[in-house]
Amino acid sequence: MKTNKIFIVALGLAVSAGLVSCSDNMLNTASKTQTTTANYYRNATDAYYALNGVYDGWQGTVSKGPTFSFYTASEMMADECLGGTGYTDARNSQVVDRFSTKQDVSQNDLYESLWTYYYNAIYRANELIIRTDQIDWEGNTALQGQYIGEARAIRGILYFDLTRMFGNVPLITTPTKDLVPATPADSIYAQIIADLTYAAENIPAKAYPKSSAAQNDGRITPYAAKAMLARVYLFYTGYYGKEPVGLTKAQALQYCEDVINSGEYQLVKSFKNLWPAASTAWTEDANGTWTKESTYAGAGNSETILSMKFNYDSDWNGNNNGNRSIVFIGVRGGIFKAPYGQGWGACTVNTKLVQAYPSGDKRREASIIDIANEGIETMKAYQDQGIKDQREYTGYFIKKYSPQSKYVKQSDGSWKLTHDIDGLNANGDFQTNQYQDYVLMRYADVLLMAAELGSSNAQKYFNEVHQRAYQESDGTLSSDYVEMSATPENIQKERRLEFAFEGIRYWDLLRQGVTTAANTIAESSTQVLSGGNKETYEVSAQDIISKKGLCQIPLTEIQLSNYKLQQNPGW
Repeated sequence: MKTNKIFIVALGLAVSAGLVSCSDNMLNTASKTQTTTANYYRNATDAYYALNGVYDGWQGTVSKGPTFSFYTASEMMADECLGGTGYTDARNSQVVDRFSTKQDVSQNDLYESLWTYYYNAIYRANELIIRTDQIDWEGNTALQGQYIGEARAIRGILYFDLTRMFGNVPLITTPTKDLVPATPADSIYAQIIADLTYAAENIPAKAYPKSSAAQNDGRITPYAAKAMLARVYLFYTGYYGKEPVGLTKAQALQYCEDVINSGEYQLVKSFKNLWPAASTAWTEDANGTWTKESTYAGAGNSETILSMKFNYDSDWNGNNNGNRSIVFIGVRGGIFKAPYGQGWGACTVNTKLVQAYPSGDKRREASIIDIANEGIETMKAYQDQGIKDQREYTGYFIKKYSPQSKYVKQSDGSWKLTHDIDGLNANGDFQTNQYQDYVLMRYADVLLMAAELGSSNAQKYFNEVHQRAYQESDGTLSSDYVEMSATPENIQKERRLEFAFEGIRYWDLLRQGVTTAANTIAESSTQVLSGGNKETYEVSAQDIISKKGLCQIPLTEIQLSNYKLQQNPGW
């Protein structure tokens, strides 16, 4: 097994080869300047720092800037977004979006960086998990269950992402340099369920209370593990058409009910307040002074069950803590209107989704940047720098995860750097310093999953989510509100509108059956602008069906495995 080394700086230590003899004892002496995986895991403090490394590895699947993160790939493959990006860019986004290498036959390593970062994170989790018995926990079995539970939950989430994307992948639960062939998905799901179940049963309920979210937001709780188990159950049974090993429908429902009955979570009153850009406005007074107004509920708010955390201190020198995927989907061409920052124009919003929101549904405005209605489309700068450089322009971009602008517009039309983005220093690079967290699990999702799983309170749970979408500022319901029954069909419609652009829609479609998903995603005559010119956007249902909805395994990994890995059918 390869031994990874963690180097420690030792000031003032000097060893001269001329002052010691090369005896066997010297050669067998443990190093005083290096910590290795063989001698590091001694006590709970060591385990704590190793656990932080597991979280860092997980965050790195986004912050290290893979070409396509799980989030961006999920959005492109769904019927919510088109590939987009720049007019003269490579067509790799179109290969992902349309499930076809006909868009660019050279794109055979689309997910190489994602694959590498995921398995790096899994390696870190494995290192801690297998050292459990080596660590002196000093009799603190609760702390042992907590730390190992968090590591196992992260490993379970990582494998859940991988197997949803690629199907059969190598299942590695111990650190190894051996070539491991792909494992059947059933066995991977059994491990995912075992890992998440361990976390649900062993992380103490009060380990990370919501009341202390300012200190512990982003940590895995037993409730996050239980909610993830429900998501795993629904996807597996839908896609594979059978029950998974180790998890029943009754258990999945009970896990949802446990989250609901915990008293830890509740819906944020106004939907727009869940998202920084949607809840932020800049206003100018008569003197030309601009003021930022925000009603953002904040990171770790009452609705957040699990989020991936990011920071504002990233740089180009190896400090990778920012949300790099956010920049990928921002409005292309520059900064045209605060709070929207600069981006690369990926994931332009499909007009079908825009039109799906009924009148009075507040989620449309909170979720989507409407370039025309928000006064951006008529700006000459945008016409010159945005539309002409944009591929697959629809007039709509993602607002939920828009990059945040570090500038405010002055009365003379110029832009001034501000040092007040939620109290953080704004002197940073727009590509690396996006700090908005990804919310992986919201309380609204648990309510709708419980309704879908057949809770006796299904209608009540459904109504909580549905009514919030039509709630006016005074707490009353919009005149456009229409009551709906919590039928399976209506629950899926609600999920589409509630979780748009949260990386959920594609997997919700796929679990309805590959053919159903493909026919829903298929496009034949949608008109877009690419480089300012009209273009017809098309997606073939057969391209999705032939691949069973799965992604392309990186050619590099297939070659490195000496072809123990096989490419997914259709690719």
